[in-house]
Amino acid sequence: MNWEFLKELYTEKSSSLIYNLYNNKMTILKKLVLLIAIIATFNSCSYYNFTGTGKIDAKTFQVNYFQNTAELIEPGIERTFTQSLQNLIQNQTNLSLTNSGGDLIYEGEITDYRNAPMAATADQRAGQTRLTISVLVRFTNTKKEDDNFEKRYSFFFDYPGGELLTGAALNNAVETIYTRITQDIFNDSLAKW
Repeated sequence: MNWEFLKELYTEKSSSLIYNLYNNKMTILKKLVLLIAIIATFNSCSYYNFTGTGKIDAKTFQVNYFQNTAELIEPGIERTFTQSLQNLIQNQTNLSLTNSGGDLIYEGEITDYRNAPMAATADQRAGQTRLTISVLVRFTNTKKEDDNFEKRYSFFFDYPGGELLTGAALNNAVETIYTRITQDIFNDSLAKW
């Protein structure tokens, strides 16, 4: 019998067996590490979610009608603002909208609606005009009073001075302004990083 051949065969087989055992252990270890990473990721979502809001103890919110108390009145902008804020919160949280008794309460008024010339042309006409809307917001968190605040938000939309903002152009300007203001309100009240 060729002992040398058997010795080589035994050494080769045992090396292969050790290599396979090592690879299997590494595969199991990799799977275990991946599983731990996945669990940690989903566990951390209880504190922060994919919309950017922190942990919210509330279940409901209400947005009271924002009155238009500005000196220059543009009909309908108060209803548009109230709906814009409601829609943003509904789209970015799992809170339920209610008409009364909400855990989170948004209220206030539109305090300024102003068109002002920003740049003059050579013949002393407005080359650019700015529409500015300001909103005073009072936020109440009935579950956590430390979060309550009252703050003024404002944003603007620039347009050519020779044009009048009416119809679709006015709707676009108001939507642009409200998108910014409502996102700022959302960030201050719910996105506490």
